[in-house]
Parts: sequence; C-alpha cells; structure tokens
Amino acid sequence: MERRRRMGEPHLLMLVTVVLVGHLASALDVPLDLPQPPTITHQSPKDYIIDPRENIVIHCEAKGKPHPSFSWTRNGTHFDLEQHPNVHMRAQSGTLVVDISRERTEHYEGTYQCTARNKHGTAVSNDIVVRQPRSPLWSKEKIKPIVIQEGVSLVLPCRPPAGYPPPIVFWMDNNFQRLPQSNRVSQSLNGDLYFSNVLREDSRSDYICYARFPHTQTIQQKQPITVKVLNLDAINDTMEAYYNDTDLFSEEPVDERKPTFLIPSGPSSSKMVLRGHTLEMECIAEGLPTPDISWAKVSGELPTTRLSFLHHQKILRIVNVSEADAGDYRCTARNQLGSVHHTIHITVKAAPYWISGAPQNLVRAPGENGVLMCRASGTPKPSIQWAMNGVPIENAPKDPSRKVEDDTIIFTDVQTGSSAVYQCNISNQYGYLLANAFVNVLSEPPRVLTPANTVYQVIKNHRALLECTSFGSPIPKITWFKESRSGTLGAETHKAHENGTLEIYVAQEKNSGKYTCVARNSLGIYENHVHLEVKEPTRILKQPEYRVVQRGRSVVFECKVKHDPSLVPTMTWLKDDGELPDDERFVVDADSLTISDVTESDAGMYKCIMNTTLDHDSAIAELTVVERPEPPTDLELTDHKKRSVQLTWIPGDEHNSPIQKFLIQYEDSLHHHRGHWHNLTEVPGTKTTAHLKLSPYVHYTFRVLAVNSMGVSRPSFPSKMYKTEPSAPDENPTDVHGFGTEHDNLVISWKPLTGLQANGPGLHYRVMWRQKMMDTDWMTANVTNNSKFVVSGTPTFVPYEIKVQAVNKYGIGPEPAIALGHSGEDLPVAAPESVQVFVLNSTLAEVHWEPVPQKLIRGYLKGYKVYYWKERNLHKHNPHHTEKQILTFSGNHSKGKLPGLHPFSLYSFNIRVYNGKGEGPPSHNQQFETPEGVPSAPSSLTVSNSNLDSLSLEWNPPRDRNGLLTGYTLKYHPVNNSNELGPEETLALAANETSVTLLNLKYSTRYKFYLNAKTSKGPGPAVTQEAITIVDEAPAASPFGSVNSSRAEDGTLISWEYWGPERNIYLEYIDENSEGEDEWRKELVNGSQNFMLRGLKEGLTYRVRLVAQGHADQEPHRSKELTVTVPAVASRQVDIATQGWFIGLMCAIALLILILLIICFIQRNKGGKYPVKEKEDAHTDPEFQPMKDEDCTFGEYSDNEDHKPLKGSRTPSSGTVKRDDSDDSLVDYGEGGDGQFNEDGSFIGQYSGKSPGRDAAAVVNEGHESSEAPSPINAMNSLNSFV
Repeated sequence: MERRRRMGEPHLLMLVTVVLVGHLASALDVPLDLPQPPTITHQSPKDYIIDPRENIVIHCEAKGKPHPSFSWTRNGTHFDLEQHPNVHMRAQSGTLVVDISRERTEHYEGTYQCTARNKHGTAVSNDIVVRQPRSPLWSKEKIKPIVIQEGVSLVLPCRPPAGYPPPIVFWMDNNFQRLPQSNRVSQSLNGDLYFSNVLREDSRSDYICYARFPHTQTIQQKQPITVKVLNLDAINDTMEAYYNDTDLFSEEPVDERKPTFLIPSGPSSSKMVLRGHTLEMECIAEGLPTPDISWAKVSGELPTTRLSFLHHQKILRIVNVSEADAGDYRCTARNQLGSVHHTIHITVKAAPYWISGAPQNLVRAPGENGVLMCRASGTPKPSIQWAMNGVPIENAPKDPSRKVEDDTIIFTDVQTGSSAVYQCNISNQYGYLLANAFVNVLSEPPRVLTPANTVYQVIKNHRALLECTSFGSPIPKITWFKESRSGTLGAETHKAHENGTLEIYVAQEKNSGKYTCVARNSLGIYENHVHLEVKEPTRILKQPEYRVVQRGRSVVFECKVKHDPSLVPTMTWLKDDGELPDDERFVVDADSLTISDVTESDAGMYKCIMNTTLDHDSAIAELTVVERPEPPTDLELTDHKKRSVQLTWIPGDEHNSPIQKFLIQYEDSLHHHRGHWHNLTEVPGTKTTAHLKLSPYVHYTFRVLAVNSMGVSRPSFPSKMYKTEPSAPDENPTDVHGFGTEHDNLVISWKPLTGLQANGPGLHYRVMWRQKMMDTDWMTANVTNNSKFVVSGTPTFVPYEIKVQAVNKYGIGPEPAIALGHSGEDLPVAAPESVQVFVLNSTLAEVHWEPVPQKLIRGYLKGYKVYYWKERNLHKHNPHHTEKQILTFSGNHSKGKLPGLHPFSLYSFNIRVYNGKGEGPPSHNQQFETPEGVPSAPSSLTVSNSNLDSLSLEWNPPRDRNGLLTGYTLKYHPVNNSNELGPEETLALAANETSVTLLNLKYSTRYKFYLNAKTSKGPGPAVTQEAITIVDEAPAASPFGSVNSSRAEDGTLISWEYWGPERNIYLEYIDENSEGEDEWRKELVNGSQNFMLRGLKEGLTYRVRLVAQGHADQEPHRSKELTVTVPAVASRQVDIATQGWFIGLMCAIALLILILLIICFIQRNKGGKYPVKEKEDAHTDPEFQPMKDEDCTFGEYSDNEDHKPLKGSRTPSSGTVKRDDSDDSLVDYGEGGDGQFNEDGSFIGQYSGKSPGRDAAAVVNEGHESSEAPSPINAMNSLNSFV
C-alpha cells in the first residue's frame, strides 16, 4: 500500500509504507500529451441488472491522444442515439444515461458494446448484458393442514417463483420472527424446510416461507402451512369422531430408527461447479434419534482454509473453487442405531481465465520488435480470436511486420504509422475474456514521471522502494546514484527493478540521503532527484497489563510509547476491537487510559494503538470486573428425615470471581427471636447441595451466602421452615466441677445445654454426689434453670464423686461420667518443722524444712513462703530496721535459696505453708550471719588545694563496707591532650585516712585518679576523678596567628592561621552592640583554615573570634577579636540630576533668568520699571512676594510672617513652612562658602543656618551692594533656594 501527501510544490512528500510486488511490474503508461491509441479505462460489468428506482447508466470511459470518440452497438447493431430521446451520452465520455421515468425499462434490455476510436486505433468494451430484475408473484394455492404422527420425518415445500436474480428464501412466523432451526430442523438450499423427526412442540399454524428479491426490494409470502403433531392415542381419538369409532391407527408408536437421507436421494449423486465460484453440497437425513452429519473427501483432504459448515453441518461450503477441489465427497448420517452414507461426485469446469495476465500495451520506436501475448486457460479449452481496431484480424489490412501465431502476435521492424489497438477474445461455453492492447510506434526522448524531489520515508529495517517512473521510446535505461554519481549502489543491499524502482532490502540510517535516477535512451538523457529518510520504528515500551478490578473502582491502563520525533503520533484506544464507549468515565491521556467507576460492561479487551504516518505498534490487555457474588436462589429442602435434610440451591452470578464456598446459616424461631442467624456449615463453591445434620425440637429456616475473593454475597431468601420432633437429650452437661466456697460446703457447677441440645421441652438437671471411697449411695437433687448446686454441711476438704445428667419431658440423657471434686478448704493448722539454714556465700543462703502433712494443710497445697529480714550490720551494734522480705516456693518443696543478701550482716527468718484459703502458722524464728564481702566504692572523691606541682584529695568511706575495712588504694595517671594515659602511680593508704596530698606533680597537667577500699575479701570498685595542676604564671602563647576577613557575594570569608593541638575549633561572632557572653553564636570549623560566614545583617558591625577547645577542664584558647562591618545595600533610586530632561530644563530656566537679570540691570540704570514688574503689580499672586522696585531683587521672607511656599509645593497643615528633617536637606550642609557642583553634577549654592528664603535674599543683596552687575550664578542660588 502507498500513501501520498502533497506538501507544496516543487517538493512532494511521499510516505512509503508497503508497496506490492505487482507494482514493480506495472503496465507502461504513455503520457497523455503524446499520440496514442484509445484505452478503455472504465466500463460496466458484463451483467448489468437495472435498478428500477434509478436511471440506467452504462459506463464506458477511455483515454487517448487525440481524445477518442464513442459509439455503441445494441444486440450487434448500431445504437443510434438520435432515435432514442431518453438516452444521452455524457460529454467527453462514452457513458450512456437512460432516463427511465418516461419509458419502461424493459425497452432497454439487451447486449451493449462500446467502441472508442481515434486516428491511431479503435478499442472495444465487453458485451454488457442489461437485464431488468423480476419478482413474480406466488401462485395462490390452498394448503391443507398437515396432521402427522410424532417421530416421523416431514418436509415443508417452499418452491418460490422463479425470478431474476433468484430470491433469498427464509421461514418466519406471523410475528415476523425467524423459525428456530437446529440439528433436527433445517432449511435446504432450495428453500424447503426439513424435519428429521417431528415433536409435539412443532405443532403450529404459521409456517410461512418468504422470498426476498433484493434488486426490486420486494418480499413475496407463501400461504401459511399448518402442522399438527399428534401421538398415536390422540390421532385415534380424533379420527373416531369422523369414522364411527374406528381405530384407524392401530400400529405401534413410531420406533427409533437408523438414519436415511431425505436429500439427496440414492447412494450417490454428482454436481458441477465453475472454477472460482462457491461450491455448496447438502445432506439432510431423517431418523430417530436425530442423526448427526459428518463430511469427508474420498480422494483427498478437505480444503480447511476455504471450507465452512452451515445449518448444523448439513451444508458443506467451499469458496474460490479450484481444479483441485474436484473429486468425491462423502457425507455420513449417524445416530445410535446406525449410519448411512452418500457420495457426491464434483466436477470442476472453468470459464476462460488469464494465465499470465491480460496482454500489455506496446510502445516501440521505429525499427524495434515486440510481442503481444494472450495466454489464457479454461475447461474445456477455450478458443482464441484476434481483432485489430475492432475488425477480425483476418479482415484487417495486411502488415508485413505482423505475424499471428495462435495466442501470440509477433511484430518485427515496426514503422511509424503501424499504431493500432488489438483485441484478444478467448471464450468457451462458460464465458469469455476480451482484452484490448495497443501498439504505439513513437520516437520520444526519455522523461521521468516521478515528481522531482519526492521525499520517501521508511521505517528502519523495513524495505524501501524509490520510484523512477519514466517514459521514452526507445524504452529508457534507468541508473541510480546516491549523493553523487561517483558512488554505485551495491547489489547486496540494493536492487534496481525493470520499471525503474530502486529497492533497498533493509533500510538503515546510513541509507538516508539524496538519490538520483538517470533515464537515457538513444534520443536523450533525463535525471531526477528523490530523497530518502529512514525513521526509527514506533515501539510500545510499557504495555498495558491485565487488570482485575472491583466494580465501582477505577483502573488505569498505561501505554508508554517511543517513536521517531519527526513523526506525528496518534494514540488510539479500542475496546473489543471497537471504539471506546462515549462515556465521560473513559479519560484518555497522552500515555494512559483511565476508567472510573468501573461497571461490568467495561470488562473486555483493551488495545492501545500508536499510529504514525509510517507505522504503528499495538498492545492489548484484558480488564476483568469482579464483584461480590449474587445471592443463591431457589432454596429447596428434600430427603426429609428426623435428624437430617437435603438443601439444594442455584448459585447466583459470580461476577468473574469464582465462588470459593457457600455458607449455610439457620434461624431457630422456637428458641430465639427472628433475625438471629447461626452458622451451620460450609460447602465448597463447586457444590450446590448440602446434607444438613439437625437437632430435635428445632424450627429450622435456612439461608445460603456465597463467598468469593471479593467478599460475601447478600443472604438468599430463606427456605421453608422445617420442624424436627422432640426427643430425650443426646448428651449431658460438660465442664462439671466440684469445689468449696466455705470450709463446710461443696459447690457443683456445669455448663448447661443449649436450646439445640435440649432436644425437647422441660429441660432440667439431675445432680448426684457422694464421698469418694465411702461406698455410699448417691445423693440426688433436681435443678432447673440453673447451672450450679450447693451441698452444705460437708467435712472440710474431702473428695467427692459428682455426676450431672440432662432430663426433659421425653426422657433422660445418657449415663453421665463421674467427675471429682473437693469440699471447701480451711487454713493450715501446722508450721514446717526441722528448719535449717546453710550460708553459701556473703549474699546467698539456703534453708531446709520438713513438709507439713497433707491432713494438716486442710486444702490444696499451694506452696511455702519464707519470711526473712536484716537485723543489723555486724560492724555496727545498733539494730538495722528493714522491712520483711517474702520468698514464695510454689508446690511441694522442702528447701529454697535466699538470694540478694547483704554481706557481713545478721538475718532472721521463718517459714509458713499456705493453701487456697491462706497461710498457716509460722515456724520458730531463726538467725544466721553472712560473711564479709568486698566494699562498695568510696561515697565521694574531691580535689582541693591545687598548686603548680601538688594537689589534695579528700574522700568519704564506702556506704556499704560489707566487712572491716583494711585500707585504700589510690592510682593515678597523667593525661595528655589526646586523652592518652601516662604511666600509672599507686599509693596504699590506711583504713582510717580520708585525705592525702600528692607532691612533685607536673604543672599545668591533667591527672586521672582511681580510689577503692579493701576488706579481707579484697578491693571493691573504684571511684574516679580528674584534676589539673595550676598553670604557670607565664601566659601561654596563643595557637592562633593572623585572622582576616574579606567580602564576597554570598557572605564574609574569615581566614586564619592555627598551629595548636586542640581538635575542636569554633568560629564565634556577635553583634558589637550585644553585651552578654551567652549571645555569641558558634560555627564548628574543625580542620579548616577559612569559613564563609553567611546570614549577617546588612549595615551592622560584628565581633569575630576563633576558639580552640581542649579538655573540659582546660581553659579554651581564643584569638584576637576581628571587627567585620557588613555594608548596607544602596537603594536603587534614580538620581534626577543625571537625567537628560532635567539638565535641559535647568539650562532653559537659567537662560531665562539671565535674560531677566539683564533686563533688570538695564531698567535699573534707567531708573524705570520693567514690564514684568508692572505685570506683577497689576496681578499680585497671594502666594508669591513681589519684587522690590528699589533693587530689582526677589522679595525675602520675614520671620514674623507666614512662610508661604512656592505655587505647587506641599504645605503642612499649620500653614507654615517647616524645616525638613530629612538627611538630604540642603540646610544641613555647612555654612556659607563658594558655590560648587556636587559629585553627581548638581549645583550647591551658599547656605547658612537661616531659612532658604533668607539665604537667597542675602545673596542677592550682596550683589546689590557691589558696584558690579549681579552674577548669574548668584541668581541660580536664589532659584535653588525655592526649588
């Protein structure tokens, strides 16, 4: 396939996808600007059926140079259009149009043939047979009702009227519903309706056969047929009413029988079919039971790719029949009683068909040779007739260059003027073929018909075809080049076809570029350029995945694609190969499809297709919508028994999630309120029945719930109530116990039976008891509505045998099992004897005793308790009051260990037995002593009187001496800056010492001390302490060198030198206005020599220092403080004095003032008034003081008058002009001096501490007192004072 898209001249973009190989050998087209004989380009089919609703249009289109003229024949004679006013021929065409509105269509039936001719030859069309469709009416007939015995076969004839074309037949009822067809009932090819055997339900009165004639849009209806199917008894009853009770049908009912064929008849038949047509064979059999039909080819295999079965395999259809389909076919009808066969012999005939295609046009240069071939076949073999320009060739003018040999015409040394159209007509009894092929003798230099600069695009690794369609006579030779003519194209990767097309077998990126095709013959040369672009293929990188989603939720299908960036992609989503539903729940994004609120109808196959102009890729995924199952229906109880019933049900829709199990529940309306459901049993999801075991005396109602992976369905509707009969109890109470709550009673308890276990009304319990081993009669009591019974007056803690039996109105339960219990306990009456103690070590002792006899315990033995307490430490004489400790030994023990004792102490203890009621009396108190142990660490260790080379240590004795102290051991080490210990020193001290002074220590050194106490058992744990001797008076040199700062864009860079041993180095900084030491902020800068300090506020000054921190006891080293000022950022204000418009304005004002001063100076010398003064006198401005006549100066402001501003200036609410407090006020500049220009170019006059008005007046007056003329600069000063 080939797609083209015009992008604008002179370039043409041709998108090449697939080009069929047939295109590579296409027929030669002569450009229409060159002389050529006619060629038929379009004609109506050989069989033209008139549509009575439209005009008759018989097509005949042809091309040629000059354009051909047209004429027609009808039934072999010339068709004169002038004699048929209803017929006209279209302009520049041979197509006939017949207006049938004014004349009957049958007047134009016949065989038409079109002729197209010009001076170079004549072409003719096929014979076009024009026929009118016919739909005759059904002949009216009265059809009698058919009464037939059940089980026999039946054929309902249709026999539609013969029309043209043949009608389409079908059977329907009065309601225009198609009659159902099956393996038993089917329609034959001729339209009859066949019943292999009839059933009672086949009885009906509206078997109607319809015939539809598609070309006339009409449907003909046969009279309805009534069929009544009766069994044998019904037929006899019906006939007796007419024939005096005579039994006409005395035969036995229809028996089962083996099949026989209704159609076709006999053991064999034959059929002929034409090659290329469709073959339909049918076999319809009758029998009881209904037979099945199967097919086989006797002489070979069935063509499975062209084969299909219709009407329940009763019709075998083979499309596009070939000679290989000839042979014998066998159909077999088979049921349980036997089978029957029928053989159909198929003969295949063939109308003529081309072997190697129709003959092709020949274009030859003078002197060249050529061949026209008309190769065709058929069965029987067809005959061949040649004609030239529509005239049989034997009657055509002789041409020495032409030689006819059967199906071939050979041309030798053709000359100008030999052009003509040759017709080849091949026919047999089944049809004909007619082909036109011209011979055109031309002399024409080559030309390339493919548009210049055509751009071909192809996907990488696909075949590329670059066209170079050319024309010339002689036929040009095509040569291809890439980029330049120097390079040739390799035969391994390229192939140039005869029609000029260049094929690249597997296109790669390197194949992109410009290609040149050169066409040359003896008359000239022509070249054309095309371009090839190799594009990356479109690939789906992430395909949508199979999704299972619950109804009502959302699902997203992802489809991520990679494509060539120069191609325009289009993403399309399909559902089940159709368009997505028009539903706002479906949202398509660039690379995904989202479906919200999923419904069951959304389930299906979803395909994402990424199309570009060259290729596409697609992926598919399935969506399964699941939901909790629907509840089961149609609950039914069967197989009723006293203690069981069978429950069946129909499962509900499982919603694509298989049912895992069914849960069966019941409601007992006899013993519980309605709505109280209990789980009874579960069955697998594959079952739909359950055998339920029931209890007596229950009113059961059942319901079923289905369970799948999504959850539990709603309950089914309840079943009918099923009541079971009462009976005696089947079981007795469980968990029977006997125990005492008092020393003289026995409480008997049990777990009562449930309503289901009662088996009947009047449930109560028979309680029985007796002392064990006493061989006495059972004591009995009946208990109702309770689950315990109390027996009073029993001996203390004696064993009893107990039984509890269930009883109802229908009998007693089974013999109950005997349970054992005891009457109530009392406190023990004896203490353990033979108590001994064995001290194992300073913290552990073991006590021994003889167990108390069981009869003195008077209850269940729980164990023994040892009470022990510390009397005092042995090194002290005063008693040590401590609370008693209790150690419990559960069970029957005779010894136990007492852990956690204090060494060198005196302890007392006693032992008691206890039972469920409590403890017995204690044994006699006994004492034992624990031996010495090691002491605890000294309770404190402090350092005092630290000097250059000595210091003192003081301590307190251990809190727990655990014996008699024998002394102390002191160990100490010097510690360097790396926390490494130096050599150890040891000092033994007496037990009565609590301080020591160490001499000859190193100054400015840190020491670590270890002190422990000793008894005869050894040393105890040590207490530690650290201290530093006093630093030498000479100040230590600072480890810091120079500290500097520099300003950077993102902060202030602080750099320093450091050579000290300390590892922890900090940079500290603080606002210089802060006073507290705790406000210094720290930054850890270990191992570096600089640090970028960020976050400082603009316009503030900070104090910065470096700190080296050693051990916690050492004073840190600090560098000299550095002052860092962060400059304020200048505000971005536009200086008006540097603006061009302002400078120009000031210059204009200065010039104007200068002119005024000159005029004033002249007027002064003359002693008169100048015009400006006169105007000011006439128009006094209340906001502006007048100029003085005497000195021609501006009026000054008075201190005792309101200081009125210039017009347009802003005035305070008081109405006076106040001094501006702004830092930019000109008044704050220094007192008078020479006028000068500021750095920004603005002028600064002479100012004093007076008001601006006075300064201006003073300057002018100074000029007035001088003998010189007033200075223009002084005048500017006056103006600036107002501005």
